[in-house]
Amino acid sequence: MNWAAFSTAAPDLARIAEERFGSYRHHVLATLRGDGSPRTSGLEVRFTRGELWLGMMQGSLKALDLLRDPRFALQANPGDADLGSGDIRVGGRAFEIGDDQAKAAYVEEVEPPQPFHLFRTELTEVVRTYVEDEKYLVVQVWKPGEPVRTIKRA
Repeated sequence: MNWAAFSTAAPDLARIAEERFGSYRHHVLATLRGDGSPRTSGLEVRFTRGELWLGMMQGSLKALDLLRDPRFALQANPGDADLGSGDIRVGGRAFEIGDDQAKAAYVEEVEPPQPFHLFRTELTEVVRTYVEDEKYLVVQVWKPGEPVRTIKRA
């Protein structure tokens, strides 16, 4: 499921997630190395044309990880100590774009350094964690085909 479908299924959570990612330029991407161990890397993300895009330098280790195993986790930059709208994490699979038209449209809009890898994402979950009333830890979880589930703990 792409970002547009998620936005239709859970519009409030999608809006908050986009705002959180939009608050900072760099975020943290987790990929899997060849031996299965995790790798974390800094990354810029873009929401455009109904997709969450991951762009990265040609031949970067995180790109090579995704080419080998498309599973990823992406965490919005936590910024300062006050998370405000909360912590946002996105899980899914990323697939490199081979379509020259799609990549050209992205280049026209974003103007990334060349050459680069461009990955389209398919979401498997979006999670928001925040504190409510300085008393409750609230976790919202969305998965394709399911409504947003909210868990609140004191």
